[in-house]
Amino acid sequence: MKLNIANPATGCQKLIEIDDERRLRGFYDKRMAQEVAGDSLGDEFKGYVFRISGGNDKQGFPMKQGVLLPHRVRLLLSKGHSCYRPRRTGERKRKSVRGCIVQSDLAVMNLVVVKQGEQDIPGLTDTTVPKRLGPKRANNIRKFFNLSKEDDVRQYVIRRTIQPANPNKKPYTKAPKIQRLVTPVTLRRQRIKKLAKAKRHERRTEAEAEYKQLLAKRVKEAKDRKIERRRTSSMQKSSSA
Repeated sequence: MKLNIANPATGCQKLIEIDDERRLRGFYDKRMAQEVAGDSLGDEFKGYVFRISGGNDKQGFPMKQGVLLPHRVRLLLSKGHSCYRPRRTGERKRKSVRGCIVQSDLAVMNLVVVKQGEQDIPGLTDTTVPKRLGPKRANNIRKFFNLSKEDDVRQYVIRRTIQPANPNKKPYTKAPKIQRLVTPVTLRRQRIKKLAKAKRHERRTEAEAEYKQLLAKRVKEAKDRKIERRRTSSMQKSSSA
């Protein structure tokens, strides 16, 4: 079985192959997201604690969290499920997935280092891969560099240098567009929106008052006409009598 071990602390990843099944017995009957001590893998893994994050069986079918079986099953999957990407809106499909319980039929098992042991593993814990991309949201940049609200976030954006394929062209830098950045322009837009909303409310209130006034006037006119008709009809009756 191959073990694909990732170390989030350093950003490194390493693939090792273990043929001795006795060394893997500590992982058998364990489920995804469970933490397992790595002492059974060998002396170099003494003190390490790994979390099982997934894997594939020998036919390439991925492990699915929540399927409490040590073999493959066919499930009706829809949008939002893991191990499935719908091609059309509302599409559902019956797909083969591997249960989340580890057994010997796995070809690859994915592990994440939760706790580092006594010895360094070459290519996994002894080197650090720098982050390619930095934070993008304004508050996350402030948190990353421990900035105050008075500091200009735009000066601290992590830029990366791009080397064009054409050697005659100069290298250039790229930086992400800062999200949720409060600038004078955004504050002005907010003020304009707030003012427009207040004006709409004022116009609605005036129109409503004008409508009510006109309605009361029409009701009064209709009432006066009704009284006038009754008066004229009663006068006609009295004159004919």
